[in-house]
Amino acid sequence: MGFKENLKIELDYKGMIVKELAYLSGVNKRTIDQYLSSAAKMPSAENAVKIASALGVTVEYLITGKNKQLAVPTADQQNQIRLYKKYFELINLAEKLNEQQLKSIENLMKTM
Repeated sequence: MGFKENLKIELDYKGMIVKELAYLSGVNKRTIDQYLSSAAKMPSAENAVKIASALGVTVEYLITGKNKQLAVPTADQQNQIRLYKKYFELINLAEKLNEQQLKSIENLMKTM
């Protein structure tokens, strides 16, 4: 198995969607979608490291399927995961708003 298959397995195993992985790794969602597509391409070393770190696995595992030894997330990554899970629904709703609506919500929150 290659990167595409191992990435799919890890996403399923973690119960994570691509959008969440994109947020946690800092890799664009469309780029991750390309890694998972039928015409999958290999990620750059930088993106492979970001994705592996967000999933808590080694780059070697994502590429070869061997040595899944978990990478320990940094305190910052753990905090990002906690915040993302806590505010997941709000993030989804906010993404559906236009700029004016988003600015109105932002102003409302600042006054609270």
